Amino acid sequence: MSLLAPTLQAFFTERLVTQRNASPQTIAAYRDTFKLLLCFAREQTGKQPFELDIDDLDAPLVGAFLNHLQQQRRNSPRTRNARLAAIHSFYRFAALRHPEHAHTIARVMAIPTKRHEYNTVSYLDLDEIKTLLAAPDRDTWLGRRDHTLLIVMIQTGVRVSELVGLRVRDVHLGTGAHIQVTGKGRKQRATPLTSQTVAVVRAWLNERHGQPDQPLFPTRQGRPLSRYTISTLVSKHAATAAANCPSLTAKRVTPHTLRHTNAMLLRASGVDIATIALWLGHESTQTTHIYEHADPALKEQAIARTAPLGTKPGRYRPSDTLIAFLESL
Repeated sequence: MSLLAPTLQAFFTERLVTQRNASPQTIAAYRDTFKLLLCFAREQTGKQPFELDIDDLDAPLVGAFLNHLQQQRRNSPRTRNARLAAIHSFYRFAALRHPEHAHTIARVMAIPTKRHEYNTVSYLDLDEIKTLLAAPDRDTWLGRRDHTLLIVMIQTGVRVSELVGLRVRDVHLGTGAHIQVTGKGRKQRATPLTSQTVAVVRAWLNERHGQPDQPLFPTRQGRPLSRYTISTLVSKHAATAAANCPSLTAKRVTPHTLRHTNAMLLRASGVDIATIALWLGHESTQTTHIYEHADPALKEQAIARTAPLGTKPGRYRPSDTLIAFLESL
């Protein structure tokens, strides 16, 4: 067995699980990256994965693997960059254990991420929101569940992975009503609920009759909804709503669209970017700035502050004699 195999095993068991306490989603993403990389290296070198050494996974091979992801597997630049981030993380770990491979590791670490275009933020307007919330048939148990789920998603902006993890105990409907959300990196945050949402969720809990550790939004069998199922039901209700709101036919409505919708509603209400970042659980406000670019009201305000075309440039005049004195010094 080469050095690569035990080092890769230690990377998962020691670095990710023990030292970083990485989430199951992170571990699964890294696992898939290295399964793809090792299978690609086997095809390129003719060696079985357990026979590969660190020097076999050099910069040319890793570069070819990244090209393979985009050209043969049709992965997006975002996915390509996520795979590269996993590889970089492993090589940082390997550098501490095997400095004799420093040259190979340094060349792999020098492979840059790929720039990509940022998609325009897609979100729903107020009429589209009302039509979507009216789509589920509230005469049925499933319809009432779906209506509650949709209003929680739009009003709180939770990620679909966070919604899947919500339990009955995470809902607090007393003073300062909120839901307790466990987000990326196991970071917890409390997201407030409006009085309208509180009324809908309270009615659902009374019908749900769930124990504290049971899912807030279960299947008929009482199991948690999967991410795929939530995406499917959002698309289904959006298709139903499109019959009464034609503008929805031009939009691909996903759980993340509803998250964007929440952010844009907050922005339209004058909530600052830092607060929206905390609300959504963003690691950095840089991620949240996309909503400033997507907000047409901000652009209209900027235009209103500019002088009309053809206006002669004015000369600054101090508004106060004391200020004028200071300016003259």
